[in-house]
Amino acid sequence: MYKPRLNDYVTWTKGVEGWVYFVDQDYITIETMVVPKDPINIEHCSLHKNRRLLVICYQEQWKELNQVGYRTDKYSETIIPKEV
Repeated sequence: MYKPRLNDYVTWTKGVEGWVYFVDQDYITIETMVVPKDPINIEHCSLHKNRRLLVICYQEQWKELNQVGYRTDKYSETIIPKEV
């Protein structure tokens, strides 16, 4: 069974795909979309510059995931294909 790792790019049988953003023993989150904040929102909360849509995938659902590839760090958007 596939064990998710941070920065893997995955597809899920539920029609979801994206980067593994957080990993816990019970669940992961998959980042499916990133949208830059507008200047007013950045001014009021400069800690984060983007809004992210994260989907929760629980451990019992990990068998429904397929790893497409990975990235070297959280700032990269380049998918490095997984080695077969």
